[in-house]
Amino acid sequence: MDIVFTSEEFAEVERFKSLYPQPKAAIMPVLWMAQKKFGWLSEDVMRYVSSIMNLPYSHVLGVATFYTMYFKKPMGHRHVQVCTNVSCMLRGGEDIFNHISEKYGIGHNECAADGDISLEEVECMGACGGAPMIAINEDFYENITIEQIDAILAGLK
Repeated sequence: MDIVFTSEEFAEVERFKSLYPQPKAAIMPVLWMAQKKFGWLSEDVMRYVSSIMNLPYSHVLGVATFYTMYFKKPMGHRHVQVCTNVSCMLRGGEDIFNHISEKYGIGHNECAADGDISLEEVECMGACGGAPMIAINEDFYENITIEQIDAILAGLK
């Protein structure tokens, strides 16, 4: 796969840069854009971002490795995040994580062999009142049950 942005994507990078007093502050939305396009942030993708942002690779790598929202390895088509922090844990978050893990044969930050689903245990999704909570890609589900998760995942194939 060629690692290159289209002219429209370059325009979006420039728009992001224009939103901040220092262009390097646009690194997070540009990394997010790169991850959405390429699926994850490989070393080559991060080097590409560093070149178009005119930043040292070490700066891009530092940002990408600090934030867990950036994938440093391929993840599944359906990336499931399960909150297991206190509120979610008390309302079944760990059971939900374990159910998905056992059903698909994957653990934390692992991807099924077919690339369809990956699983991540997260600390807090900021919805304690709606615990337990999960996210599938960018869709969030509160007060979730194992039965609901199975139905949602079956419907997303």
